[in-house]
Amino acid sequence: MLSLLWRFSRPHTLIGSTISILSLLILVIYCTPPPIHACLPNAFNNDSIQMESNTISESALTLVPGLESMKPQLPAYKTAIVGFIPVLTNKINTFAALFFPTLFACLLCNIFITGLNQIVDVELDKINKPKLPLASGELSMRNGKIIVYTSGLLSVITAWLIQPFLGCLITTIAAIGALYSLPPVQFKRYHIWAASAIAIVRGPLINAGIAIHFATVLYGWPVISMHWLMPLVLFVTAFSLGIAWFKDIPDTIGDEKFGFKTLAVVWSKSSAFISGVVLVSAAYLLMAWQMPTTVAKIAHLIVLLLFVGHAFKVDLQNAISVKRFYMFYWGLFFLEYAMLPLLLM
Repeated sequence: MLSLLWRFSRPHTLIGSTISILSLLILVIYCTPPPIHACLPNAFNNDSIQMESNTISESALTLVPGLESMKPQLPAYKTAIVGFIPVLTNKINTFAALFFPTLFACLLCNIFITGLNQIVDVELDKINKPKLPLASGELSMRNGKIIVYTSGLLSVITAWLIQPFLGCLITTIAAIGALYSLPPVQFKRYHIWAASAIAIVRGPLINAGIAIHFATVLYGWPVISMHWLMPLVLFVTAFSLGIAWFKDIPDTIGDEKFGFKTLAVVWSKSSAFISGVVLVSAAYLLMAWQMPTTVAKIAHLIVLLLFVGHAFKVDLQNAISVKRFYMFYWGLFFLEYAMLPLLLM
């Protein structure tokens, strides 16, 4: 049963969400200057200046390098309480209090979106992806709906309990995911709307949204100097457009039969593939240019060469070849989130 649920949840998307959320927390903690830094000189030299607006949680003091030594000089602190979660004062508990509840809400939302898509497209998946649990009949439609709707409800409730901002974010993502699959809107029927929905969710909403959520909880400050955030958002947005275009290339037979106007159907498999390769290559070049160190620049150029090298080997008329490239492509998605904190710390 666990294996069935694992396959139903589309595990590569769950792994991607887990790695991206962990990476964002590390980036916020270790690669982002706290907002208090800009005010320290004046605060230390002028007793009349009030720093109440720059309140930092106790967890940030123990978690962010360099802040603990400043504690005696700063005004009284208020422990951050977000919903039912106290942000505790050591690194392990802070990671647990921030990472795991946020991850839980996001993964449930992920299951809701991918599962709803399988419920709506079960007949299409019998042609395009016959091994999926619903399409193969291993999982009943009734049980599939129970999993999907329970996951969606728990995701939204959990997010609102953690923090209202996260609640709004997860609700928005879930709504876009529902509109992607459900008629009459059904974004996935039209390649522009489908790609836009995927890119918006995986690009700005997840990266900027989760980063702001973490920063607000840690520092009591919604927008701080996250120099790495805009390049990451642009990169993942472009990468997500590639996901939207590449994933439909082996599915043109079923998509044409059911009237889904994917890019591979409207243009051609080769046009969709080349467009994705060019866009993602440009995104890697942008990241390399934005990186602050030579090592980070070289790392991104090496990954770019790996990506292009694999792209040249793909046989677009062979569904297995395309699917192998697609899973390799998801591996590059994992790699970017894994290596970015290491390159910036």
